[in-house]
Amino acid sequence: MKKKKILAVDDQTNTLKVLAAILTDEGYEVVQARSGQTALRIFQNDPGIDLVLSDLKMPHMDGLQLYLCMREICDPPPFIIMTAFGTVKSAVGALKEGVTNYLIKPLDFEELAIVIEKAIHEREMSREILHLKKRLGRQRPFHNIIGESRKMLDIFNMVRTVGSTDASVLIYGETGTGKELLARALHLESRRREKQMVCINSAALTESLLEAELFGHVRGAFTGAVGEKKGRLEMADGGTLFLDEIGHMSLNLQSKLLRFLQDMTFEPVGGTEPHRVDVRIITATNRDLQEAIEEGRFLKDLLYRIEVVSLQVPPLRERKKDIPLLVENFVNHYATHYEKIVQGVDKEVMDVLTVYSWPGNVRELKNCLARAVILSKRRSLTIADLPEKILSDNDPAVPLRDQLWTNHIPEGGIRLREMEEELIRKTLKNSRGNKSLAAQHLGISRKTLYEKIERYGIIP
Repeated sequence: MKKKKILAVDDQTNTLKVLAAILTDEGYEVVQARSGQTALRIFQNDPGIDLVLSDLKMPHMDGLQLYLCMREICDPPPFIIMTAFGTVKSAVGALKEGVTNYLIKPLDFEELAIVIEKAIHEREMSREILHLKKRLGRQRPFHNIIGESRKMLDIFNMVRTVGSTDASVLIYGETGTGKELLARALHLESRRREKQMVCINSAALTESLLEAELFGHVRGAFTGAVGEKKGRLEMADGGTLFLDEIGHMSLNLQSKLLRFLQDMTFEPVGGTEPHRVDVRIITATNRDLQEAIEEGRFLKDLLYRIEVVSLQVPPLRERKKDIPLLVENFVNHYATHYEKIVQGVDKEVMDVLTVYSWPGNVRELKNCLARAVILSKRRSLTIADLPEKILSDNDPAVPLRDQLWTNHIPEGGIRLREMEEELIRKTLKNSRGNKSLAAQHLGISRKTLYEKIERYGIIP
């Protein structure tokens, strides 16, 4: 790792020698200047200066004048003033001009090391934040969805294409991947964008409550129904209805929803008069609906109706290129929301966040960063701010191919059949038992995967 370069400026030769020796012992490369003019020439010719440490009171050009001259040339690196106790007022005035910090002579060398390290670190974080902001500027969030990975860009293009139609869309994805955000993007890309998008989570309500919420009810339909109530379908008339986790819906309700989709009419609970609405249906699930059909838990005809177009939202572990952008966005958001001074994350933190597997996906990342921002007492998040689980649970983040092929092959070799069985087992585990996803990762059909599971006696 390249040493950080410090330009030390002082007209006292002995002071300069002591500073150079101490900073060299701290691991820095030190360039010495015995006057402001000399320091300015060095600065003009050496773009690699990471920090300037300058005495305030010097003949011909003092420390503040040196800083102001540097500022005219370009945005200077962190600039720390050294001053005697009697000129603290002048040092405070220098801070108002933009100087990073000041230290009182005689120097406390432990404090000096801390102040320098902090100033350089904050400078690096500012540069990284600026870099990320430029990237965000180039890649503007797509309807508040952040992503520049190839998979996400392909999804954005699909949303633009499908959004303008009234086609029913089924969104597949693990919990926490942002399926509702994608549904909202489809709505905003449609001709229905001026109307309401109404959401309902099929997994959050009992069958009777879900039916009443979906279709509404008339007065006296059940105990406690003291008046008529519009259902979500009627509320979404002219707009979009988003049915989240449709795989949890009972067969009875699936049948009623299928009848509605056939002619866009329904009867409220307890009612006999049909209601007609104009609604676009978008659904989402984290379940394998083909498997649910085979097990008798989902209606095949309903799947045909809701899956005119399907979108597969990748888990966060498959779009790691997006993690730095997401981290930047969430840290800024929570720092503002909770009125914290946090401005970014250490490189070590970013490395950990990128390696971790994120089984809870973007939602888990958001919660992790919200907690870290709340608890942090520094300007940037450090390893100490992360939950223990994130630090200790790294194995699932290792790509499957690395888990498989970095193992030593036994001296006696390994049979191809055993290799294939191990590959299928690990892929199923990595896919959390989702056979459709496992088949996709293996590059085979679901039928072939089922045959191999049966052949090898694999219990997913």
